[in-house]
Parts: sequence; structure tokens; C-alpha cells
Amino acid sequence: MAAVHQAPTGEIADLTGIRSADLEALLEEETRVWRQQLDWDFQPSAGLVRRYVDMRALSGYALRVDEKLVGYSYSVTDEHKGLICDLYVMEQFRSAENENRLLAAVLEALFETPYLRRVESQLMLLSPMDQRLLPSARYLRTFERQFMTFDLSRLPSLKPKAPRSSVVFDQWTERRQDDTAQAIAAAYRGHIDSQINDQYRSPGGARRFLHNIIHYPGCGSFFAPASWVAIQRSTGCPCGLCLASLVAGDVGHITQICVTPPAQGAGLGYELLRRSLASLAGAGCRKVSLTVTSSNTGAIRLYERMGFASVRRFRAMVWER
Repeated sequence: MAAVHQAPTGEIADLTGIRSADLEALLEEETRVWRQQLDWDFQPSAGLVRRYVDMRALSGYALRVDEKLVGYSYSVTDEHKGLICDLYVMEQFRSAENENRLLAAVLEALFETPYLRRVESQLMLLSPMDQRLLPSARYLRTFERQFMTFDLSRLPSLKPKAPRSSVVFDQWTERRQDDTAQAIAAAYRGHIDSQINDQYRSPGGARRFLHNIIHYPGCGSFFAPASWVAIQRSTGCPCGLCLASLVAGDVGHITQICVTPPAQGAGLGYELLRRSLASLAGAGCRKVSLTVTSSNTGAIRLYERMGFASVRRFRAMVWER
């Protein structure tokens, strides 16, 4: 396997020269850590890593120390931007230096891609970044985010809120994909999260976002029975939505919740989220998680009032050249 960079602490090697069997101990530890720290079943994602590595189709790098693979990171491209999907270094070898070396290798490869000028990433297991200089720092902006959880034993305390007469609630279906993409783009116009994920800036980008969360396991397995839409009676168009997934057999995750500006302030966000929580509880879940940007104080107040608690802080990262 050809190394692209060497240092006394190990070498960085291209994933296309690696077999999935060589990553097995690394993936097993990462799966255990996701479960222990976030109550998240990482096995579907690990299975995709194994499959694409064996197909020689995964773009990324591994860290090898004394012939043992102890870290890896991989990325994908989506039109004009790159996404760093994962980065993990085994606990025994974890350091800011080793994480940065993997991150630098992936960033360098992405920025060599023609016409690619933007890279996004949200790595919840990355070591704290407060006192470290990240690669390509002159192009980097970071945004603090929070991982929050809700114990579904508290669900009875959340009372239903009657909707306005102009709004009706319905479960999400695939036929609403275009309409909900329009609603997402409207809800995030000028919002801080549209700086973190540029797919929120247009209906076309929002459609790609919906496609990704429905068909890929990065945010769990999409769970339509717990996904709800608020619809304006007069137009038949969505004015809010709450989409859910399963990240373990008994743990749900809110992958998206938003309300369009004209419909805000009427309790739609509360009732959409309450309905998703109730649906997840009915499916056998004991806990539900979500992520939120720390500067989105209005959303955090709502989540805390409903009983969510912040259990982890991490950084969303955007490199733009």
C-alpha cells in the first residue's frame, strides 16, 4: 500500500490500497464508542465503509502505526462541495496531531478536485477543538452545535397543542418531497444553519438533502411513521415539518425540524416535535436525540422546555476558498 505521507508516529495511506479486513478492529471500536457515547448504532455505516473499501471506491485515508490501522477518514463530493463524512482514531492513538494529519490529507485531496471550493463536516467524535489549530485554518469557519436527548418516559408531560384552524397535520410521504423541499428552503433563508449546510439555500439543494437522509444511514434509518408535516389548508402547501429516523432499535433521532417564517410563533414546532416523539415512543423507542446550533437560542429554549438536555457539544466546520 502506497503511503502519501510519513512521520515517526505513523504513516497516512490511501484507502484505495486497503482491505476492509484491515479496518476491522478500528470499525469495531468506533461502533462501540458510538453506542456508549451517543446511543447510536454505527453498524449500518460501518457496513457501508467495509463494502466501499473492498470495492476500492471510498475516497479517504487511513493512519497506520507499526503495521496496524488505527485511524481513518473518508469524504464524498456533492456537485461543487466536499463532505468529510467521518474521521475516527482509536483511543490508544488519539491525539490532535493524528486527527489533524488525517483531516489535512482528506482536505488536500478534496481541494485538488476541479471546481470544488467548499468543504463541510460535522464530526461528533472529533476531540475538542477549543485549543487546537485545524488544517487550512485560514479558510475555516466553525459553528458550535449541541447533541441533545429526550427520555421518552417524560412524554406524558407534553400535552397536545391544538393547531390553528388554517393548519392541518399529516404524516410525511414521498409524494411531499418537492413541497417539503420548498418549505425547508423558505424556513432556512438567512438562517445560521444555511451557512453550515448550503443545501438549505435552495429547493434543489433541499431535495438533495431529503434524498440523502431518506436513502443513506448517516442520520440513521429514515422512519416515515414518525415524520410529520404541517399543511396550510388554503394552499395545501407545507408550512412546517419534523422528520425522524431510527439510530438504534430503541433510539430515535430528529433529522430535521423547521417552520416557515409566516407560520412561526403559533406552536407548530412544538406540536410537530411532540407528534414525532409520540410516534417514536409508539414504535418502541426509549430515547430521542437531535442536534442544534448553539446560536439558535429560540430552538434550544423550545427543546429545553419540552425536556431535552444537552449531552455533548461539537463543531460544524466549513472550509471555503
